[in-house]
Amino acid sequence: MYIQILGSHNCETISARLNCLMIDDTLILDAGGLTSSLSIEAQIKLKAILLTHSHYDHVRDIPALGMNFYLNNSTLNIYTTQPVYESLTRYLLNDYLYPNWFQKQVFTFTPIEPLQSVQVYDYSILAVPVNHPVPAVGYQVTGPDGKSLFYTGDTGINLSEVWKIINPQILIIECTAPDRYEASVGKFKHLTPGLLRQELMSFREIKGYLPRVILIHITPWLETEIVREVAEIARTLAVSIEPAHEGMKLTI
Repeated sequence: MYIQILGSHNCETISARLNCLMIDDTLILDAGGLTSSLSIEAQIKLKAILLTHSHYDHVRDIPALGMNFYLNNSTLNIYTTQPVYESLTRYLLNDYLYPNWFQKQVFTFTPIEPLQSVQVYDYSILAVPVNHPVPAVGYQVTGPDGKSLFYTGDTGINLSEVWKIINPQILIIECTAPDRYEASVGKFKHLTPGLLRQELMSFREIKGYLPRVILIHITPWLETEIVREVAEIARTLAVSIEPAHEGMKLTI
């Protein structure tokens, strides 16, 4: 699998886009920084989008993407849980803010049930519930060769039940702010480097290994501090931990 990070941050600036990953130029995980990252030609080649949860920075580009597909007489499959679909059609694609592209058959909705593996084109997809204020899942994406990544989306602590289920070669996990923000960040169920360390230690204890770790959902103006704190964790745990960046390319 070939993975490109289209957006790796939780806030947008001139150099930072919202969360969005692309796999093999056809499959999208979350849609924060999608339309601003791809040409129309590249957008129309997409086959499916997987959405982790309903927060704006993960679904922001869905309305604009629908317009692009509509104007190009194309359709796109969106896979997500029922609560996310209901939020999209109630708050964004509600024919007030933006047209309901599902009703206009620009988008097709396929419901995802947590802990039930489904086939999405060439990929086996497993949605696993994570710890966040709204219903949220992470996705294990397994390619035809059996290699996989796990993308947490947004999550807080206590991921031991998640680790028991997944077996990725790459773990793409959020890390929102440095440790001095732990109290406020933890309250909203996000991770800091110190909280991340606890979860990685839990992963190793349960699975017996640690995969390559890529950090996402980074607050842009706090990134230098986050990277410094994470570097120490990578050293003590003897594992590769890298902050994602826009345009970053990964191969499994």
